[in-house]
Amino acid sequence: MERGNRGGNICGTIGGMTTRERMARGLESIPTAAAWALADLGEEKGKQELFTRQSPQKLKILREHALIQSAVSSTRIEGVTVEPGREKDVVLGRGRLRDRDEEEVRGYRDALDLIHRRGAKLSVAEPTILGLHRHVRAGVGDAGRYKERDSDIVEKYPDGRVVVRFRTAPASATPRAMRELVASWERCIEERSIPPLIAAAAFNLDFLCIHPFRDGNGRVSRLLWLIQCYHSGYEVGRYISLERLIEENKERYYETLQQSSTGWHEGRHDPWPYINYLLYILKTAYREFEERVGRLKTPRGAKTEFVETAVEKARGQFTLGEMERACPGVSRDMVRKVLRALRKAGKGICEGRGLGARGGGGRR
Repeated sequence: MERGNRGGNICGTIGGMTTRERMARGLESIPTAAAWALADLGEEKGKQELFTRQSPQKLKILREHALIQSAVSSTRIEGVTVEPGREKDVVLGRGRLRDRDEEEVRGYRDALDLIHRRGAKLSVAEPTILGLHRHVRAGVGDAGRYKERDSDIVEKYPDGRVVVRFRTAPASATPRAMRELVASWERCIEERSIPPLIAAAAFNLDFLCIHPFRDGNGRVSRLLWLIQCYHSGYEVGRYISLERLIEENKERYYETLQQSSTGWHEGRHDPWPYINYLLYILKTAYREFEERVGRLKTPRGAKTEFVETAVEKARGQFTLGEMERACPGVSRDMVRKVLRALRKAGKGICEGRGLGARGGGGRR
């Protein structure tokens, strides 16, 4: 079972045609919300080159933090965790790994390294998909192989009842389903029948509805989405963690996935809630990228910036431990230093001592 399924991930079996094919046959217009998002993203893409010409040192800092946050957040969504304070060592390859969870976090890092190095040259094909799965599963067990047994998504209740939330693709049908999905993506690239970002989101939805692996589906889906964004020239994921933004909006992620997967088997589903969600995540990433490039002053002040941003987002009470988890790669001493400075400036209040000490932060 996918570890993320513990939180209620929704997916299904292969239908008569992919979401992309269904949209290509009957997409007469794009809903207003999606159309506005595409227009905004087009503008952001136009400004992307301007911002990436900024100080190489600034961008290096952003890349490092995005790498750490992406590996930690994408795996944490599915129940794979790393002890606070060890994120940087695990992701950046320093020191020995302590357990299976740390191996999978570093495996996700390896997959990100591959994508960031090869970018748009990395094809969305079955060898790529299976290779990414080998990375996120750290080469153990069924890594790089489609599921061999059927595995429905179920919800367990305290009284012992077990309810099937969604029936996944039978193991015997999974290879065919994945071939059809990849072929549909290739036709989309050739035909340009629908906007690439819409097609990528539709692909992502179908991938999660096929649920080709026993474990790791969510992680692979996010990596594939990153590749497809690169294919379309949207490279913000190199500097801002898309995975972190998804984790921060996890409830909405599951909600829209459930909405858009309902009726998927029969081809009667509404893909737009989930598509709009992914477009929102991408827009949020570009907004944050623009803000951070403009606000980062020096390498020395970068970590201060990350902690201050985390305090802003908390908008209320938080613990020192929660702040550490929000700023992977920033030492505990640095987090405390910034919180003390904010408190002195009247911008934050800390109460108590230790990891469980409560703190409050306001907008700057």
